[in-house]
Formats: sequence, C-alpha cells, structure tokens
Amino acid sequence: MPRKALRLKWHEGNRVELLHNGENFFPGLCGAFAAARRSIHLETYIFNLDRTGLQILDHLEQARERGVKVRVVVDGFGSQKQAPEIVRRVTAMGGQCRVYRPEPAGLRIDRFSLRRLRRLHRKVVVVDDEVAFVGGINILDDYVDVPDDGEGARPRFDFAVRLQGPIVNEIARAQRSLWLQMAWRRRDDWASFYKRFTEWTRRREVRKKSVAPHFSPGHRAALLLRDNVRYRQTIENVYLATLKHARHDVLIANAYFFPGRRLRKALEDAAGRGVRVRLLLQGRSEYPLQYRACRYMYCKLLDDGIELYEYMASYLHAKVAVIDEYAMVGSSNLDPFSLLLAREANVYVDDAPFADELKQALETEMEKDAEPVTAEDLQRRTWLGRWIDAFAYLMLRAGVALTGKSSEY
Repeated sequence: MPRKALRLKWHEGNRVELLHNGENFFPGLCGAFAAARRSIHLETYIFNLDRTGLQILDHLEQARERGVKVRVVVDGFGSQKQAPEIVRRVTAMGGQCRVYRPEPAGLRIDRFSLRRLRRLHRKVVVVDDEVAFVGGINILDDYVDVPDDGEGARPRFDFAVRLQGPIVNEIARAQRSLWLQMAWRRRDDWASFYKRFTEWTRRREVRKKSVAPHFSPGHRAALLLRDNVRYRQTIENVYLATLKHARHDVLIANAYFFPGRRLRKALEDAAGRGVRVRLLLQGRSEYPLQYRACRYMYCKLLDDGIELYEYMASYLHAKVAVIDEYAMVGSSNLDPFSLLLAREANVYVDDAPFADELKQALETEMEKDAEPVTAEDLQRRTWLGRWIDAFAYLMLRAGVALTGKSSEY
C-alpha cells in the first residue's frame, strides 16, 4: 500500500511484541505492574473478579503501596455487575477508578437510548508512559465460561501487543484525554475539575520535553482509534485502503464479523484480483444473534471466492488481520458495534517479519483447530437452521437502523 494513501501518524523505532492469549498477556501485564515506578493506567471493557481479575487487583495494590499512581477505567455495561466492587477496591487501595457510561438504575433501566450503545470497548494499559498493552483481551480469565466437550476446556483465542517506543506517548495521550473528558462530565465538582485540568496542562508541558526511546531495528506502527467525534471511521478506512492495495494475501480473524457494504465489497474485489482472502470466524456460538447473522452471509462470501474457516477449539475472541506485510491487532470487530458505536483501539504495524509472525500463529491454529466451510456444508443445513440465520441477519440489520447507518449495511 502506498504510504501516502492514508494520513496516519506513523511512529518509527518501536518495539512491538505479539502476545497470544491470556497465558502470554497476563504475565506480561503483571510483570509490568511489578516494575512500575510512577503510574499505571488501565482501561478495559470487561473486568471480571475471577482468579485473574483478583490477581490484577493484587498487583495494582502492591504498586500503590510503592507509591505508584493507579487509574482504572471500566465500561459500565461490560463490567456492570463487578463495577461497584472494583471501584470500592481500587479506591480503598488509594487508586482512582471511573466507570464509563454507567448503566441506568431504578425506573430508568428499561428506557432505551442510543447513548447506552456507545461503550468503551478498547483494552489499553500504559505503565510509566514507557510500556503499553493494546489488544482484544479483557481482564477475564481465559477459562471462564468457555465450552468444554469433556476433554478439558481450551482458552479463548485472542491477541494483544506489548509496545515500547514513541507510539506509547500517543497511547498515553489518548488515555489522558478520555480521563479528562470523564472528569468534565462530573459537573457537580467544577472546582476540582479546574484543578485537575491545570495540573494536566502542566504535566503535558513536561511530557513534551521528554524523548521516547527509539529502538533499532524497530517496528513502524500507528495507533488507530475509533470514537464518535474525531475518529469515527479511522479503523474502517485503514482496512479499506489496505485491502484496496492488497497484492497476494489477506487473512482476517474476527470474533464478530458483520461488515458494512464497503468492507464486503473490498474483500470481494481483492478476491476478484486473485488475492487469497481467508476469514477465520467463530465456530462456537458465544452470542447466538451475531453468530447466526454472520453465517447467513457465508454463501455470498464463498461465491466471491473468499475462503471461510470456523474456529472450533473454544471461543474465538481475536480481532486481528494480516494483509501482505501489514498487521492489525486490537479491540475492534468488523461489526456495527465496533465500527459505528464503540470506542476502540487498534495497532497497525508496517513490518513484514511481525506480519509473518502473526500470520504463522493464525495458520497454526487454523491447521489444528479450525474447520473449512464449504458449499456442500451449507447445502446440508436444515431449513430451520437457514431460517434462523436469516432471521438473525434481519434482526441485526434492524438494530443497525437505530444508529442511522442502515444504508451502509
């Protein structure tokens, strides 16, 4: 892809480490917490108080005891049941915790509002403004609520990246910006907000003078955000531009695949040019509506020359892609929730060895634990199964209509 095709803020000289599943992610996260000297800022959609979640809280408390500043942001829907206890625990240890768009209570709980669909879905951690973690992995144990066929449960299939270098400054700025916005919404305490704002301004000037380390050799990477103001279609547009210039290989693993017209056309066009296009999708239904709606599109995707695979070992939760020498790792699904409503964060890497590492990890899982979808498989579906798929597809499209973007789907 021509490097001027997108006006992205590229950062040179980064160190990007691929983390596969929670078994790599959580030890890396806890290790960074143990080494923290100044600050830890964690954002997540789901923070579950299971074995892993309690371990994370223990490491945060230990960091606080060393004088490290701790900030935690959880989503009000994704962490709805656990949020009060998480706030209590983080506050008790001397940290700060905020809930993004808390769910309404009492008589307002049944009142529908589009604002309730605008969630914090990104999973981002920054430690000491020097190390960052970005990906699709929530603070949720790999083995909680996963299927077990009697041979032992398998972990959720997911990825994240550990980052060092200039890109960390931009990730930290995005976190501070959201933290400040959430403080502004607390309009019952303007004096406190003004004090926090002036302190933030002062610290910002200090940070401008600091120089992030450059690694050589390093990775070229960009942070891709999605929100409802400034970065409405950044992630989708990067996918479109990269697919437009794809030359030989596209491999996308996505948990909830329900792309709009432009993305479907870009995949079709790539396959039509002779590019090998493969999609690794859920084979086990974690959320039946999204799963069934995705299956309704299988016939058309196969007709377009796209290869389909379903991951069968456990729940597929990954949101990653490899397109030639480019790689994408993050929190954004290719569905209306991620592309139209939620706050998301992806890391886009222009580095052939890193892209090849991610591609090999995906292909290894596909060879062991995925099943190809064929036209013969689809023909064997019962009429009831086809009807359920079609109904789910229509229901999801009706849901998209509530966003005012139904023409895109």
